[in-house]
Amino acid sequence: MAANPGWPYEQSPFHAGELAIQTRLGVQERMDKQGRRIIRDYLPDQHREFFAQLPYVLVGTVDGNGQPWASIVVGEPGFITSPNDRNLHIAAQPLAGDPLHHNLAPGADIGLLGIELHSRRRNRINGTIAAIQPDGFRVTVGQSFGNCPQYIQARRFVWRAFDPATPRPVDSLTSLGESERALIAASDTFFIATAYQSEAAGSASGVDVSHRGGKPGFVRIDDPQTLTIPDFSGNFHFNTFGNLELNPRAGLVFIDFNQGDLLYLTGTAEVIWDGSEVTAYEGAERLLRFHLQKGYCVAGSLPLAWSTPKFSPFLDDTGPWQNSE
Repeated sequence: MAANPGWPYEQSPFHAGELAIQTRLGVQERMDKQGRRIIRDYLPDQHREFFAQLPYVLVGTVDGNGQPWASIVVGEPGFITSPNDRNLHIAAQPLAGDPLHHNLAPGADIGLLGIELHSRRRNRINGTIAAIQPDGFRVTVGQSFGNCPQYIQARRFVWRAFDPATPRPVDSLTSLGESERALIAASDTFFIATAYQSEAAGSASGVDVSHRGGKPGFVRIDDPQTLTIPDFSGNFHFNTFGNLELNPRAGLVFIDFNQGDLLYLTGTAEVIWDGSEVTAYEGAERLLRFHLQKGYCVAGSLPLAWSTPKFSPFLDDTGPWQNSE
């Protein structure tokens, strides 16, 4: 038997939305073989050790209205522990103003992305919240898999002087103001949460949170409620786009890596597969368009600051492209 056996079920590790896109692009058979090899319903020891060394984890959840939100949870390395290969314990509370405060509940679906920006390593978990505990929450693993390091901007963090008792200004918004536009325009990274929650999807049902990266300016601000992001070649899982194929709701979080501000957005998203608008972006294979419904901007809530990024070698000088997952 292999040291880390892959997907143990006859049913595909991908749901109908992911399969439809893989089929449309002629990669479904290849992805089936790959997915059954690398997607697991448990945490390999290597992944358990990786999560244990992280000082932050990205989280995707869905609120009571069915809207996804992307969040970041922070703690001293060791705040994430794995008592066994089917569970993670996260000993931290959501940051001030984070919608995650309202979305944590036993039995709720959750997506986790462990990402180490300086090494450009990342592992993902989709699962459910097993319990809410005084120091945090416990997650039962549904799917676990690694991702390639493409398009991650390498940067190191330091802890900022931070008093968690100090109130943080929280601005509620339904359109992007000047400060939010400036944060987005300067961003080389954001995270997106999507979901497809259906019994028909079996073990592939749930919430996903994914990384998106490029050169500053890769997110185009079309108007105060619309963002457009070019999408480039990735690992062909199409976890994000597969969810959007069946459920057009999405949540984004943008991080001000200098000031610690966090911009949480939720709304709907669509994929533009072809046409003149796509070809206008050199190298883009399709576009993701996000329509804002509401959001929150929280000033100085993140107790981390990062160095100037060392840009990914996957980003050449031809354009500010980012990846598909």
